[in-house]
Amino acid sequence: MGSQALQILRQGVWASLTGGWYVDPHQSTFSNCFHLYLWIFLLAFPFLLLVVAGVYCAVIAAFFTAIKAVNFRLHAMFDLGEIVEKRRASFTTDPNRVEEGEEGSGAHDGSQRSESLFEDSSDEDDGSDMSAGSSLGSQRRFSSDDEDDDEDDDSSSSTSCYSPDLTNTGITSQPVPPHLPSPGEGEEPDTVGPSHSCSAQRSASTASAKTHARVLSMDGAGGGSNNTGTLASTMLPLPLSSAPAPRPLTISKSDLEARTVHSEGFSRAHHRLDSLGGSWAGNQTGWRAGELLEEGAVGGGEERTDSFLIIHHESPHESQENTLMIEEKAKPKQYYRFWVLPGKWLRVRYDRLALLALLDRNRRVGENVFSVVLASLVAFLGFLLLFQGFFRDIWVFQFCLVIASCQYSLLKSVQPDAASPMHGHNWIIVYSRPVYFCLCCVLISVFDLVGHSDSMRPFTLYGVTFFSTHFLLCARDMLIVFTLCFPIIFLFGLLPQVNTFLMCLLEQVDMHIFGGTATTSPLSSVYSLLRSIVVAALVYGFCLGAINAPWGEAHVPVLFSVFCGLLLALSYHLSRQSSDPTILWSASPHIHDFPVILLHHQLCDRHLMFCFFFFIKETLHSDLVMCPLMAIITFAISASTVFIALQPALSFVLYILAGVVGFTTHYLLPQLRKQLPWFCLAHPVLRSREYSQFEVRDAAQLMWFEKLYAWLQCVEKYFIYPAVVLNSLTTEAHTVSQNPDKPGTVITSFICFFSGRALFISVAGMKLLRTSFCVPSQQYVTLCFTALFFQFDYPRFSQTFLLDYYCMSILFSKLWDLLYKLRFVLTYIAPWQITWGSAFHAFAQPFAVPHSAMLFVQAVFSALFCTPLNPVLGSAVFVTSYTRPVKFWERDYNTKRVDHSNTRLATQLDRNPGADDNNLNSIFYEHLTRSLQHSLCGDLLLGRWGNYSTGDCFILASDYLNALVHIIEIGNGLVTFQLRGLEFRGTYCQQREVEAITEGVEEDEGCCCCEPGHLPHMLSFNAAFGQRWLAWEVAATKYVLEGYSISDNNAASMLQVFDLRKILITYYVKSIIYYVTRSPKLEEWLANETVQEALRPCLSPSYMDSDPTFNLNIDEDYDHRASGITPSSFCLVYLEWIKYCNSRRQTPVESEKDSPLVTLCFGLCILGRRALGTASHSMSASLEPFLYGLHALFKGDFRITSPRDEWVFADMDLLNRVVAPGVRMSLKLHQDHFTSPDEYEDPVVLYDAITANEEKMLISHEGDPVWRSAILANMPSLLALRHVMDDGSDEYKIIMLNKRFLSFRVIKVNRECVRGLWAGQQQELVFLRNRNPERGSIQNAKQALRNMINSSCDQPIGYPIYVSPLTTSFAGAHVQLRSVWGGPISPHNIYTWFISSWDRLQKGCGAGCNSGGNIEDSDCGGGSTSISNNPAAHPPQNTASSIPQPHPTTVQPLMGKTHASLVLLMYHHPPPINKAMMCAGCKFHSSLAFSRD
Repeated sequence: MGSQALQILRQGVWASLTGGWYVDPHQSTFSNCFHLYLWIFLLAFPFLLLVVAGVYCAVIAAFFTAIKAVNFRLHAMFDLGEIVEKRRASFTTDPNRVEEGEEGSGAHDGSQRSESLFEDSSDEDDGSDMSAGSSLGSQRRFSSDDEDDDEDDDSSSSTSCYSPDLTNTGITSQPVPPHLPSPGEGEEPDTVGPSHSCSAQRSASTASAKTHARVLSMDGAGGGSNNTGTLASTMLPLPLSSAPAPRPLTISKSDLEARTVHSEGFSRAHHRLDSLGGSWAGNQTGWRAGELLEEGAVGGGEERTDSFLIIHHESPHESQENTLMIEEKAKPKQYYRFWVLPGKWLRVRYDRLALLALLDRNRRVGENVFSVVLASLVAFLGFLLLFQGFFRDIWVFQFCLVIASCQYSLLKSVQPDAASPMHGHNWIIVYSRPVYFCLCCVLISVFDLVGHSDSMRPFTLYGVTFFSTHFLLCARDMLIVFTLCFPIIFLFGLLPQVNTFLMCLLEQVDMHIFGGTATTSPLSSVYSLLRSIVVAALVYGFCLGAINAPWGEAHVPVLFSVFCGLLLALSYHLSRQSSDPTILWSASPHIHDFPVILLHHQLCDRHLMFCFFFFIKETLHSDLVMCPLMAIITFAISASTVFIALQPALSFVLYILAGVVGFTTHYLLPQLRKQLPWFCLAHPVLRSREYSQFEVRDAAQLMWFEKLYAWLQCVEKYFIYPAVVLNSLTTEAHTVSQNPDKPGTVITSFICFFSGRALFISVAGMKLLRTSFCVPSQQYVTLCFTALFFQFDYPRFSQTFLLDYYCMSILFSKLWDLLYKLRFVLTYIAPWQITWGSAFHAFAQPFAVPHSAMLFVQAVFSALFCTPLNPVLGSAVFVTSYTRPVKFWERDYNTKRVDHSNTRLATQLDRNPGADDNNLNSIFYEHLTRSLQHSLCGDLLLGRWGNYSTGDCFILASDYLNALVHIIEIGNGLVTFQLRGLEFRGTYCQQREVEAITEGVEEDEGCCCCEPGHLPHMLSFNAAFGQRWLAWEVAATKYVLEGYSISDNNAASMLQVFDLRKILITYYVKSIIYYVTRSPKLEEWLANETVQEALRPCLSPSYMDSDPTFNLNIDEDYDHRASGITPSSFCLVYLEWIKYCNSRRQTPVESEKDSPLVTLCFGLCILGRRALGTASHSMSASLEPFLYGLHALFKGDFRITSPRDEWVFADMDLLNRVVAPGVRMSLKLHQDHFTSPDEYEDPVVLYDAITANEEKMLISHEGDPVWRSAILANMPSLLALRHVMDDGSDEYKIIMLNKRFLSFRVIKVNRECVRGLWAGQQQELVFLRNRNPERGSIQNAKQALRNMINSSCDQPIGYPIYVSPLTTSFAGAHVQLRSVWGGPISPHNIYTWFISSWDRLQKGCGAGCNSGGNIEDSDCGGGSTSISNNPAAHPPQNTASSIPQPHPTTVQPLMGKTHASLVLLMYHHPPPINKAMMCAGCKFHSSLAFSRD
């Protein structure tokens, strides 16, 4: 704990204050010194401005260019370069042993030269040794080729490098023998002497280098004392006549023993030498022999002795370093060639890890250029502010500290940063400090320049003067203070990374200025803002021309009416489009060329895309009709002067109407439909039909109040609010046109500030119209407050109603956020329900009380800048995080299911990584996401989730499914959301919170400390009080969705006794016989010569298979007299079943006892049972091996090991289409046996049961991709055998799924509670590095659902088992909503309606002219269906909805085809698809929207 705290203080707190510099004890001295000197240089260099002011920026640019270029080249060298290893001397007393390279001859070559003893001693010094005490080694990190190569180096490795041969030569302390070559014989010259040389070689074998490394490591292995002794023994003088001999690469036991003897024999010499050091050696502590050798201090034998003594007279720190050096003696000497110029290179002894510890890596050239530009810009802007005299005294040092931190972060950044949203190295966060610094410096300069000039014209709004000289200078001073506080700001992580800041800024501007929706990515935010600007610019010209035109008392210019029509039509179109441009771009014009596909998992996604494209085109085609129609109607209404002639009565009527309709729609009806209306009533007043049902068996019924809610919303958003906005626009334009040049008016100054009188009218009108179209639920509150406050309470503060309404709409959005934050804080820290998850919580609780005022200030600040308030470590202390978008998470994380389609076959058979419960259960959340795609948008518009707004979070709770639904974007007819599924078997804390949201409070009778009871259908005092102090509320208790009921049975309990296993084996054999006779390839198999030849021995009357797999206890046809299975015993049990199955064939074959069919069935049944025994890996009769083998066969792991069964390879369909489905079907029949034990004794019943199961049920392993496809395609029933290995348990479960309607409780959670807890978890795990799995911040807190919310974070911060991609649901996919509002009005639907009406008219006229006929009969004759009376309805949809459509999974497979493939038909030349087929297919498919990754 103490070391972790020190690490946080060092790498987190101190590094955040300095911009990334800190002393890391785990790194080398060179690295720490380099960082320190670099930091001091960047900090002190700005103080030299008075001397070198002109070259400061140039020096910084050149300095950063050099560092980035060298760093980039070094990393490129590590990626593409080669490792060069030199030959080294071998320290041994055996004159006949030398180290041999892979390509060496094994003898001492004359071209090789012996290396110095002390050179090799220093050669083995690694980076840690050099950096700890060697200043010479630090200076010689890079050395030229013609320098001495005996310097400190780091052993490096690269997968793309050559590996050299390792050849060590013998060493003597005598003069060099005359047979050794001179430096001029092709070798590199030495700078020390003839005995100080090496030779470098390269090899193309990487594996050989690894082999050498392993051998050398064995040579140098052992304890510290043994290694020291070995090193000392190798330094004994060798005789002159020592001749090197070849030595094998391996080492024997005798060699090790001999080495031990040498070590023991040298101990006495070691002690003698240790006493001869003298004071000279003590004065040279910290210098190594190799370094002294390079400096010429070691020359002859006397100096060699002194240098050797130095090794043993050193400080404890050096002793530890030399111990490390000795332990690494076996590592080969390696270096890289760093090419400076053609033919000129430097020797680099640095590896990649050491370089990464020294400097951050920029992988692309553009990143390096951008870093240099940013560093130069920081220097230039910093110099500019210092030169202009904005800082004095100590603030100059503080500002230079900020400059240094911004520049240093470009070289070595803070990782992880307090604002980093991810673990590991975040390359984007590197640019945060310099970008924010440049932005602040530019704003300071601009505000100062504009403040001292008279060009900016101030204006006053609600009594506050903006952009005056005092205002600009105050803003400049605030920015100066903000810049000086950069270290503290980045320590607390108050500023996000650059891309998040850009996304948040553009999103807030688009939402609050132009009325846009939330965005899903930085690209989405740019696209959304650009299209808003384009539309505003388009209508601005019409508005400007209309305002400059003459206005009469009862006259509206035509140009202004055109402006109103265009504004309303374009705002309506923008409100119906998603902010993500990829949705619009993905609408392919060749969508009709897609084949008809129903089930396959890849093609099923394509069918989902097909439906998605259909709804996009449906929306665009509807807008193509509705936008011109709305523009024409608006033009006519505006030109009628109704908004001028009926003033002011019309305004008050519209305000009252909007208030009444809004109060009824968005307050009264939702409260009456809540589970606890006003937290006083115990039951909802307006109840759905499913409310009183214990188990829901059908889809939710459409109620009258849901229709009323939908129609009131329609009237509100399409009639009332457009009339209110158009009335305000007309009044505003008329006022401006009547007083165009009136000096001193507030509105004139305001409009002049926005560079035109019409700009504000255009922007405000577009914002108010788009908001009323998308989210009308909160508009009535803003409108009523604006009318009452500025018309009656304080009319003197009113500017114009349009301006008041526009400003209040922005203010109220912030006030709603503030209200949610205060509710969250007060609920979380309420003393009567506080839950302390750790000792820190108890410690922080009393300290948070005196800071309540500061907490309120933080809440106001966070509401203003859209930043979450997160509890520190889950305690009662709150801090402000950085600003977040509505989407919240910067990363597009979504779960990738692990199955057989994305894992290797060997992995599936051995470990099966996708077999854990969480991975297998994630498919149910994926299916739930698809169901929500179909129904979410329509259910929201029908009021089934209560009131909703952008960013809201809901929890769907069922028996085993608990999912958090985050609503991100709300448009007019579309909703974008993300679902996060929690674990089925959650932790104890999760279970306590699930109980809290599922238990009822109606039976609570408490009042304070007593229990007096409560009034009928009312809550008690304690229950009502407790419900008001929760961060969540129950929105609905019976929300119906299509899903699967999951039942799991323990396979061990069902197969424990032998009789039950015998039943399973019997059904196994009968299933194999069934699939053999059903196969269309039966005649081919019976005529196959290979099969006939292999099964011919089975025709013998005396044939008997006595495999140990067969057992009397589990095989019904076991012949105990023959101790095996014979054809006679087999026919005695199964011949009747074979004959019956054969009789059900269209063309029966011979099925007598000695017929080929019976023989084939016998062979396959023997093979199947033998495969089961082989997979069990045990011949015992215990249950565990039997279950293991059954599961292996169930997932398709058939291992044919007996030569008698190899005939099955003649056609693999015998395994794939007969034996494999037989195993799976037997498990289903065994399950049914418990409900009807004697029913399957009748062959007719058994045959029909197998056929029905094959058609309506999928029996497959859960890792098979077809399992996922079947669930997403709504297969009625599924069965699987699951092997569960979790928490020490090893059991097998039979999973049974049945498709039905599930009932969910919808819990609405305070969105600021969710955002705050998410932000707290991110900061705690990423920045504070708290990896405690039982940390206090994830303990249960029922009032805030802390554990469930924190568990839903992105992995690895949280642990959800499924996170969906951003998913869009369309209102057109909801069948019940279409029945209320009708289908879209598109050109195709209008054409179809006219054709249908003409046909009805013709039939009606024909029926009227004939006696005994009527219109209805003639209309319905000929196979036609009646058309809906609603002209706006979509005829193909209505036709499809009136005709029962078969479910895709209920299509009958072809004879002999199993449904394991689950692909019905896919043609290379598909038939054309008409519109009716498209609509019907889209309507009845379960996946009706689009998921985006």
